[in-house]
Amino acid sequence: MVSTLVIRGDEVSDFDHTALDITNEAAIARVFQAERPEMVINCAAWTDVDGCETDREQAMQTNARGPELLAHACEKTGALFISISTDYVFDGSKDGFYTQRDQPHPISVYGWSKLDGERRAQNAWANTIVVRSGYIFGSGGTNFMSALLPRLRRGERLKAISNMVGTPTYAPDLASRIAELAHLDLPGIFHVVNAGAGASFAEFARCAVKTAGLDPGLVESVPLEALQRPAARPRNSKLRCVISEALGLKPMPSWQDALTRFIAGE
Repeated sequence: MVSTLVIRGDEVSDFDHTALDITNEAAIARVFQAERPEMVINCAAWTDVDGCETDREQAMQTNARGPELLAHACEKTGALFISISTDYVFDGSKDGFYTQRDQPHPISVYGWSKLDGERRAQNAWANTIVVRSGYIFGSGGTNFMSALLPRLRRGERLKAISNMVGTPTYAPDLASRIAELAHLDLPGIFHVVNAGAGASFAEFARCAVKTAGLDPGLVESVPLEALQRPAARPRNSKLRCVISEALGLKPMPSWQDALTRFIAGE
């Protein structure tokens, strides 16, 4: 996100969780006083879906209270606030794509905490943009694809869920669209994902194996139930935005194209 904004000519200050605890109102006030931001992008979240299920308090503090405090600080200074949310605000019972016209109904503590964060931020400050995304992948971190590829390249056999589908989203493409939304300065909810029909984790993994020229036998497709995860997950969380093209925003690249760039190190 930082490099995308810098390339566009923006002056950027970034803070990891050790430099700024977004659940600490006094710490936020000190940073705002020092930095005087015109725009704040909240990339912070506790994304451990199963961890959130067993520690609701931490989930709500980080994913709901944190965005609310940042939005309040932006309201006081007039800064645009952008907060990243998730496809897990939906229950997965719909066929096809979820748009902004669909009513959220999370089925996990993680999903509820993120939805509460959306609503608290919008209630705190009218000039708030909520960006929902899902199946985000990119270099670094612990996302599905960044963890999967190194293990596959070592020849490890891995399991991938076959009965959950979403819309894979390449982090650099997400960052580029967020930068476009920031400069549009239009409050609301946007769904930002790569184009395409969506994919299950198993299909996503098999496409990566094929693109990287690895052994397809390394990926075993399994149902979600076989992994016995503590938190429920939406079986379908595919997203589509109903307003981006109307605003003149170009369609996002396909997730297959994005995966090819990711594997090539672009």
